[in-house]
Amino acid sequence: MAIEAAIPAETAAETTATVLTKAGEAPIKAEYLLPRTEKPSEKPNEESNEQQPSEQPNEQLTEQQSTEKPTGKKSGQNKQRNKRNKPQIARDRICRHVAIDAECPQGDACPNPHDVAAFMATKEPDLGTQCPVFDALGRCPFGLRCRFAMAHTTEDWKQVVDEEKAARAPAEPVRNAMSRDMQIRLRKHVERFPRTLAFDAAWQAEHGRGKGGKTEETEKIEETAEPDEIEKTEQVDMAEKTEETAEPVKADETEQADRTEADDTMKAHPAKRQRARRVDFRGKTYLAPLTTVGNLPFRRVCKGFGVDITCSEMAIANNIVQGQGSELALLKRHASEDIFGVQLAGSRADMVGKAAEFVGRHCDVDFIDLNLGCPVELAFNNGGGSALLAQPRKIERIVRTMAAVVDCDVTVKFRTGIRAPDVAEKLAPQLHAWGAALGTLHGRTRQQRYTRLADWECIGRARDLAAPLPLFGGGDVLSWEDYWDHVETRRQCDGVMVGRGALIKPWLFQEIRERRVWDISASERLDMLRDFARFGLEHWGSDTIGVANTRRFLLEWQSFLCRYVPAGLLEVLPQRINDRPPPFVGRSDLETLMASHNAADWVRISEMVLGPAPPDFAFVPKHKSNSY
Repeated sequence: MAIEAAIPAETAAETTATVLTKAGEAPIKAEYLLPRTEKPSEKPNEESNEQQPSEQPNEQLTEQQSTEKPTGKKSGQNKQRNKRNKPQIARDRICRHVAIDAECPQGDACPNPHDVAAFMATKEPDLGTQCPVFDALGRCPFGLRCRFAMAHTTEDWKQVVDEEKAARAPAEPVRNAMSRDMQIRLRKHVERFPRTLAFDAAWQAEHGRGKGGKTEETEKIEETAEPDEIEKTEQVDMAEKTEETAEPVKADETEQADRTEADDTMKAHPAKRQRARRVDFRGKTYLAPLTTVGNLPFRRVCKGFGVDITCSEMAIANNIVQGQGSELALLKRHASEDIFGVQLAGSRADMVGKAAEFVGRHCDVDFIDLNLGCPVELAFNNGGGSALLAQPRKIERIVRTMAAVVDCDVTVKFRTGIRAPDVAEKLAPQLHAWGAALGTLHGRTRQQRYTRLADWECIGRARDLAAPLPLFGGGDVLSWEDYWDHVETRRQCDGVMVGRGALIKPWLFQEIRERRVWDISASERLDMLRDFARFGLEHWGSDTIGVANTRRFLLEWQSFLCRYVPAGLLEVLPQRINDRPPPFVGRSDLETLMASHNAADWVRISEMVLGPAPPDFAFVPKHKSNSY
């Protein structure tokens, strides 16, 4: 059921004051509330990352977390989570060629068994009678290994091909898949990057080797950077300089030809090369790049709800240049993603430039995004992500390099600062001159991560300073009222990049487009999870490994989905992203189950769409956020 006439944001804000709830607590109607069981003397530690034990249906507690000893150290991940989350290779195996009625090229030398009868006798039972991959393609590339094999297998274990479905299947449903040969080219350094070499040579000729090209504008930004952050990033610089001063490798004829080719395509000074904007970003909804949970099946779900712009998960530039398979897999794009970009992270201009040049040359993308906002230690301590905010001269070099080596748009995602919001308003005015086509600003510092409210006033000031560059804002948007308030009423941004809000309620994009609240039912939400499971099996595979991967990513997403409070249960609309719900029950058993923060209940939900989990299966979410 949908609430056609939504409450305006101003009215909702006025009504909130009349509802008797605790500060930071969602205003749920009294008839759905459960009795509180917490002791009066206990006060929840809002600053702690450790989960608080509770027996309520919507409070998370897992067996592993209950036995963990507090270390006193804050963390954004459950680093001691059960390794059984990762799929294990099935013990009973069969040659992949034999499984699809094909002749094995290795013959008797094949390390995998060829005995079909023995494999089928020990194979685990099928999870269902309908194979999503077969339904989509008219054939199943996993054959007998498929966990839905009997949907496309005859009595004598031969594979069925549905010619009619195969004819209707898209020729290339997923683009940007890299071949094994391409991986080898990257690993053996056969792949060349002529544009990056040409730009790097021109930059060093103008600014000097290793200096990064400090300008008056970048000096102004550096004045407010913290000394220890500058020292951290300078250590990365020293590593780069050491590498640059090592004995130079003599350029071979191929590299010289690459330089000549690059010179021919970049007659003008590469730093001043003019590029035509290809995407009109203004007025479009944008799904933020989300590590782990922002995978291709999830993006397909959001496309179904009407999002305009999608972006890959963050990919590390060095890993792409080195041909790492798991990183190259992040570049994949589904045919339904009509405006799609790839996000890169790195600390070295040459590496980011090479990765951008590779993506621009071999991938079908509309833009390439530079990550200057990632707060996690792995990226930050290596000088990438938000650590770059302390080195604007390096940001300039990276952005200019990317703009020079690709023919698509270059965008930049950044935060307000590292410890204080003192960088965004100085950085935003420079991005257009450096070659960026869009800036996206998360209204928090790196130190805040996701705590406290996003600073939309800072975003508004940065947007005015960034003109003519369009600037999108981000932070705490969970309703269509929030979205249009920032875009139209307050005019603080040219659009909103939605991250956590889309994880909690992916139908938010439909609400934004229709400007109404959708009181989505529990059965409709379960249908959404069925779509994700189907998309996941098409993407990761319908064999044992593919099913395990689909289940894992579904459960990671469920750690955010459980935060949604149904609109019909709220005294006041809209739901605020930082408001924690008190213990409550839903309007049905399924709605109550979906609101549970207990990981065991999430596994039960996954079994509704993917069949039974393995007997020894246990799940602990990857992310352990220090804010709600």
